[in-house]
Amino acid sequence: MSIEKEVLERSKYSCELCTSTESIFVFIVEPKTGIYAEEALTMCQNCSDQINGFKPHDTNHWRLLNDTIWSDVPAVKVICYRLLHELKAEIWPLELLEMMYLDDETLEWAKATLDDAIDVPHLDSNGALLRNGDTVTLIKDLDVKGANFTAKRGTAVRNIRLAHDNPEHIEGKINGQGIVILTQYVKK
Repeated sequence: MSIEKEVLERSKYSCELCTSTESIFVFIVEPKTGIYAEEALTMCQNCSDQINGFKPHDTNHWRLLNDTIWSDVPAVKVICYRLLHELKAEIWPLELLEMMYLDDETLEWAKATLDDAIDVPHLDSNGALLRNGDTVTLIKDLDVKGANFTAKRGTAVRNIRLAHDNPEHIEGKINGQGIVILTQYVKK
């Protein structure tokens, strides 16, 4: 039996990510070569277009990963890990990444094509590691440009988001106003 036929039969001719049965094809997960069925999965055109950047990521579509991460197929787990890694600006993908289990070999495969240069650590004024969704406290009064108010020392900023391209910036809301805050002015 060919690998393609084995993968299609395993998936019951549906996308192993979203279960769609339209425009299904077999996708070999890099850097594997597709010698074994575990190195490939079935995928629909919609999932493929988002994964390959032909369409923007629809974060609501990818909420289905909540179920998909529990697949027994290594190639499916690898794609789920990579997708969650790409979507981690949201809070829910971070939670799924923490729940997800990959053995050492599969984790190495999943990380093989990730650009970890984007993952710069964000540290608060005391050197504590910050994560998306954390609550931080301002350590000094800050003038908020364009909002005509001063954020007072001791103000809590909940559910922060990290700027993936700058380790000194976080985003949060104070008085309902979305602002960018320098990490040197907050503590966890």
